[in-house]
Amino acid sequence: MTKKSTTLIKVPLLDLDRQYKSIQTEVKETLLNIFDSKQFINGPQVSELENQIATYTGSQYAIGVSSGSDALIVAMMALDIGQDDEVITTPFSFFATAGCIARLGAKPVFCDIEPNTFNIDISQIESKITSKTKAIMPVHLFGQCANMEEIQKIAKKHNLAIIEDAAQALGATYNFSDGNTKKAGNLGTIGCFSFFPSKNLGACGDAGIVTTNDKELAEKIKCLRMHGETQRYHHKYVGGNFRLDTIQAAVLSIKLTYLDDQHKGRQSNASFYNKNLLESIQKPYINSQSPSIYNQYTLKIPNRDSLKEYLSNQQIGNNIYYPIPLHLQECFQYLGYTQGDFPEAETAAKQVLSIPIFTELTQEELEYTCHHINQFVKDEY
Repeated sequence: MTKKSTTLIKVPLLDLDRQYKSIQTEVKETLLNIFDSKQFINGPQVSELENQIATYTGSQYAIGVSSGSDALIVAMMALDIGQDDEVITTPFSFFATAGCIARLGAKPVFCDIEPNTFNIDISQIESKITSKTKAIMPVHLFGQCANMEEIQKIAKKHNLAIIEDAAQALGATYNFSDGNTKKAGNLGTIGCFSFFPSKNLGACGDAGIVTTNDKELAEKIKCLRMHGETQRYHHKYVGGNFRLDTIQAAVLSIKLTYLDDQHKGRQSNASFYNKNLLESIQKPYINSQSPSIYNQYTLKIPNRDSLKEYLSNQQIGNNIYYPIPLHLQECFQYLGYTQGDFPEAETAAKQVLSIPIFTELTQEELEYTCHHINQFVKDEY
């Protein structure tokens, strides 16, 4: 680190305006064309994006949907997961992971997480499988794939579907022991992505996409997103309004061309943090099998709340993903879980803090952030 800034500067957790400025002319021209065409629903840009995402993830099919949450819902609907079925997942994730399971009348069954990657602990999965289990839903948290090689083995052994909650992981890869490398969304039965504006590929509103290599599932998902319609006013299934609108698809197609460069920028910033933050600070652990695209850069520190307050006072953006594990949420009391059931998830909820990682961070902002985190740790310990 070349210098240590003591002058107060503002470092946002995320600044979408910096990203937008480089593409605003292209975006405006594209949006004006859509307004002129009036093809706001099912315009050609939707299928264009679907083809691009299928190619990008290495999947045979991609189906645009209205949000990452709806991607999870329509994926489970396509797999006929419903009342009294069970889906094994992690308690340390955004609410939609378990909320979508419960919304369909199924039961979320939790496994604890690994203390370093924060992804599902694969050693606990088999003990949770019952005759009611229909699927495993790993979450590729913060942009790093879960241990998919072992999850695939378990799913195959027990004839279970794998639903990848890849909301934070478009472009993340997993390296198998046989030398084969695949991307998130092409590691299970169905992959589910979110394009919420703060994601590594973000829309200008809600949007999502589903990927699969199963033609029958792809066709069913296309029906389900249109109220189960096979042709106009002919409904094979009870689906929903899960369509991806044309405007979102068009913006995403533009931004997708820059996504790998965005990842390189985030990875470069992560390398700077890894090098310049004190060794005593627990930085993101990246398994060699699953390099991260750093949707978040998340520290783990015992006195997290004090660090959060300190960084906020220094105008350094930060956030807690996630402060309450899903098994302790009020709405899931009926599942019967209690404090202490998943100690690693509970510890993480008390100790994690994410700091700015977006590509457009300046050298000064990176140095300023490192300086103040290091200063806090030195003063505290």
